[in-house]
Amino acid sequence: MPDIVNSPQEKAWNGPEGVHWARHQDRWNAVNEGFDEPLLDAAAISSTHRVLDVGCGAGGTTRLAALRAPRGGALGLDLSGPMLAEARARARREGIANVSFAQGDAQVHPFEPGAFDAAISRYGVMFFADPVAAFGNIGRALRPGARLAFVCPADVSLSGGAAALASLRDVLPLGGFGTPGLPGMFSLAAPDRIRAVLAAAGFTGVAVDRVRAHETWGHGAEDAAEFMLGTGPGRHLMAQAGAAEQDRARRALTDRLRAHEADDGTVRLPSTSWLVTAGRPDHPAGAR
Repeated sequence: MPDIVNSPQEKAWNGPEGVHWARHQDRWNAVNEGFDEPLLDAAAISSTHRVLDVGCGAGGTTRLAALRAPRGGALGLDLSGPMLAEARARARREGIANVSFAQGDAQVHPFEPGAFDAAISRYGVMFFADPVAAFGNIGRALRPGARLAFVCPADVSLSGGAAALASLRDVLPLGGFGTPGLPGMFSLAAPDRIRAVLAAAGFTGVAVDRVRAHETWGHGAEDAAEFMLGTGPGRHLMAQAGAAEQDRARRALTDRLRAHEADDGTVRLPSTSWLVTAGRPDHPAGAR
């Protein structure tokens, strides 16, 4: 795969993490799908738009974007080969012909300049090695006046499953988990950082708004806890502890999730994220 500078993330998403997400895609969609409609509405996709989905994973939002643009189309970009294989298979099964997928690093991928009318991302923009360079490259792929919309985690205490994991701080050594600005899931948790990064990348009219949804983690507290601890962050945190601490963490998380079981046993956690929108200038710098 050419043009990769974010090697640690490329390794992770083509290893166990990418395989886990591809294998459990229906469950991950159940976790995140509450944010799909607000994201797509914010992108203002028209029937003829060409849409770029950054960090598309197994392509759920890419396919939804393509359905909103029947006379246009959508391209999903991701580092993960396993997830892209799942994305392509699902698009074929669903008969969505105006969608395609590419494996690459958004920071340096050779997009055609001005090729897209909108760019979207659902939790796919927090892991850039150089976020200003990445958003700058995405911006050059957008036509003048185009729109960027993405969803990213807000404070860890408001972030559904992440908040549940963070509640284990008395049992597991969490380190910097959930700290805004550090590389990883919460790198864009601070609105001022989002605005600064996007402004430096050439975007204008940046808006950062709260959006709320429920994450569905499983059926029954035990099932939801096992799935949550099997995610990348969960596995990492458990690996830092001994067997006794792991057992305590599993019991504590199960007890916490039991309070969120619905009558049918479904475990749903309230979650708040940032819905970020921005635009490309109608006239690029230097244009007349």
